[in-house]
Amino acid sequence: MKKVSEKTSRVQLPKTYSPREAEERWQVYWDRHDLFHASVAPTKKPFTIVIPPPNITGTLTMGHVLNNTIQDIFIRWKRMQGYEACWIPGTDHAGIATQNVVEKMLLKEGKTRYDLGRERFLEHVWQWKEEYGSAIIRQLRKLGCSCDWKRERFTMEESLSDAVQEIFIRLYNKGLIYRGNYIVNWCPKDLTAISDDEVNHAEVQGHLWYIRYPLENSDQSVNVATTRPETMLGDTALAVSPKDKRYGHLLGKNAILPIVGRKLPIVADEYVDPQFGTGIVKVTPAHDPNDFQIAERHGLEKLTVMDTSARMNERVPSQYQSLDRFVCRKQLLKDLEDGKYLVKVEDHVHSVGRCYRCDTVIEPYLSDQWFVRMKPVAEPALRAVLDGTIKFYPDHWVKTYEHWMTNIRDWCISRQLWWGHRIPVWYCTCGNCDHMVASKNHPTEQCPKCGCKQYRQDEDVLDTWFSSWLWPFSTLDWPKDNADLRYFYPTNTLVTGPDIIFFWVARMIMSGLEVMAEIPLPDGSARTEAKDVVPFHDVYFTSIIRDAQGRKMSKSLGNSPDPLDVIREYGADALRFTVVYLAPFGQDVLYANEQCEIGRNFANKIWNAGRFLLLNQSQLAEAGTKTSSPLQSQPLTDSLDLADRWILSRLQTTISSIDNALGNFRINEATRIIYDFIWHDYCDWYVEIIKNRLYESADASSKKTILGRAFWILEQALLLLHPFMPFVTEELWQHLGDRKAGDSISIQRWPIQDARWVDQRATEEMVFVQELIGAVRNIRSEMNVPPTKPCAVYLNSHDEKYLDLFNDTKAYLQRLARVDKSEAGLNMAKPLHAASAVVNGQEVYVPLEGLIDLDVERKRLGREISRIERILEGTRRKLAKTEFVKKAPPDIVESERQKEASFRTTLEKLRRNYQSLQE
Repeated sequence: MKKVSEKTSRVQLPKTYSPREAEERWQVYWDRHDLFHASVAPTKKPFTIVIPPPNITGTLTMGHVLNNTIQDIFIRWKRMQGYEACWIPGTDHAGIATQNVVEKMLLKEGKTRYDLGRERFLEHVWQWKEEYGSAIIRQLRKLGCSCDWKRERFTMEESLSDAVQEIFIRLYNKGLIYRGNYIVNWCPKDLTAISDDEVNHAEVQGHLWYIRYPLENSDQSVNVATTRPETMLGDTALAVSPKDKRYGHLLGKNAILPIVGRKLPIVADEYVDPQFGTGIVKVTPAHDPNDFQIAERHGLEKLTVMDTSARMNERVPSQYQSLDRFVCRKQLLKDLEDGKYLVKVEDHVHSVGRCYRCDTVIEPYLSDQWFVRMKPVAEPALRAVLDGTIKFYPDHWVKTYEHWMTNIRDWCISRQLWWGHRIPVWYCTCGNCDHMVASKNHPTEQCPKCGCKQYRQDEDVLDTWFSSWLWPFSTLDWPKDNADLRYFYPTNTLVTGPDIIFFWVARMIMSGLEVMAEIPLPDGSARTEAKDVVPFHDVYFTSIIRDAQGRKMSKSLGNSPDPLDVIREYGADALRFTVVYLAPFGQDVLYANEQCEIGRNFANKIWNAGRFLLLNQSQLAEAGTKTSSPLQSQPLTDSLDLADRWILSRLQTTISSIDNALGNFRINEATRIIYDFIWHDYCDWYVEIIKNRLYESADASSKKTILGRAFWILEQALLLLHPFMPFVTEELWQHLGDRKAGDSISIQRWPIQDARWVDQRATEEMVFVQELIGAVRNIRSEMNVPPTKPCAVYLNSHDEKYLDLFNDTKAYLQRLARVDKSEAGLNMAKPLHAASAVVNGQEVYVPLEGLIDLDVERKRLGREISRIERILEGTRRKLAKTEFVKKAPPDIVESERQKEASFRTTLEKLRRNYQSLQE
């Protein structure tokens, strides 16, 4: 293919579209001309999207494809509508994941991060980031994402780190961040605390072990049920419900911890469920969050019996020390059984939490950590969604959001890592006081308590989400007041997955409401309304991508394709269009690579239409007709026939329908609207109809008019399709006219509906013509009329308006239904041996004599009728059996009913066709 240079001219298109060549060329072209950069434009409205920052350790997934395609559709649509469209890209530093990657690399060299020390280890991480951390950004560009690449941000870059420190210090000074010794979710593999939201809970089949605890100074004992026997080594009490009369006599007494021999006071607490197990529970305050609360209420000792790797520590009997918790469980159960302490074991289904990163079973662990008090910041964030300031699509997610925000717990934000934003808290090092100060810089003033001037910084880093919750404004250089921040904030639409509604969406709303009221609006006035302070106005939750069997795509199942492989095979446009086409609003996507044929065939369809028009344009030029650009600002209005008026009307309603669908976040609906218009209305009908006019007209001027109008409609269609399929539309648009350097379809004006061209009568008449042609085609197909044989068509009308319409559109029938003779009349008699159909109350007759061998066809139809009758009878007998209907799975029964209906319809058609051959 001839490459499109900085000044594009129209050339004959090759027979087939080459996605790879076009995609590479237009990526470079868009970048060279900086077409996607946004800047403050006081005369234009801004439209801002921030990309959900992918992890620097990540690669493109099908989830990314769907999410970012939807974002790109919105940003390209708004850019073409005249907004100053700004799509801010960037990546997340992914604390745990990135540190794991680099530590694994060091292990191959026989080293650990401790061998290097913190500073040198972080140098290695930054080196890794520079070399590998931009892979997913490069992949998003291959997908065609029209981000403002000059604005690419990274959560660990200097200005964003400053924002993290600023928000921490502000919340700390307000008393909303505190440090305390509490139970946290501990990952023994990553050796760090994680928040409640980062734990994946799942029901598992486990066991309930009943263990006998002797009573002090008594030959009696009590039985206690537990799902985690290894934690009993950290028991410091037993508890019963104060309402449980069975155990009131035990209160104030002590039990003896088996194997260990420690005295355990028996206390009464409202938390205890008398229906669980025996109604007596063990209290292990350092390894269970509920037991921790019991210990707080009763002043019990909190005894940690594991180290950070979930191995038993020195506080347990020597035979268990250094054993992994699950190995310890096996050994302890054996010892309990040998000592006659194990009473019984029951199967028991219970919930187990696992780390969302590495799937390790979480250990509740008593630890000094930093927390954010969530209730005060959650309340205004909940109101913003409930009152409609922020809208969710689909809106059923509002209930989920409300439930979580109403029951929110404090957020553990400290992580025992080296890679991340280090907590900006400094401690006095004298060893005699507990003074600490939150500061961006190393404190230089003396300690107000002891006079010491030596400080050390907290070793921990902040949760990765603590930086990404600032993303809508930290990417615009908050806390600095600047023109970009005033203009582009708040953002307009957030596109994300529902799985991070708590990790990210809710927290961004909280942080925006917490700090953004201080930044003035572009005109300098204060942000007094919630709509000006919230980080976004609309949140669109994408579907989950599942395979054809309905399973969620994952690496572990091996059912998730590499999108780059799909792009290489089908093209980026095909993949983009297909995943959105398959994604119904509020429902999951069932995806298989083969379905990308939808998008690839669609690209080829419009390519062939463009090639046909350009070929005819070239032929006119070769014949000596002057041909400048075939495009104009308005459609040519000379010699309009029904098809012209219809297609112009359909175009206008398509524009309106797409705007409405996108405006209501019905992206899947919008793809189907543009697909139907281009594939069916324009290519299958309009282009086919104008072929007759082009081939039969000897008038070059008429041909030029016909082509000019077809070109104009094609350009409008390309503009409408561009947000969905940017590459093929750019390629075709560049060839449809004489373009200057820097011209791009991506910055053309979006079509606006012109009501003058909406023609309801033309639409109704064309629908009749289409149904008439469809009826003739169906007759030809059902009666086995050879495709090469032309047929005659007669219309028996009961309304004169159909006679005129039939006579005016005979040429359509001739070309599209292979008709060589056509007549229409009022109360026309049915010809002999004619197949018939009814279109809008008018009878259509197709004489069959001379087209097919009537005897052969009668015999064929007779055999087929007999065959279908047998199948139908068998299906009916099966459905008549009460036992089958009651016992068979509902989907099987429904399938049989659908088959019965289908066979019945087929049989009716066959009998009707057979009868037409008898008359």
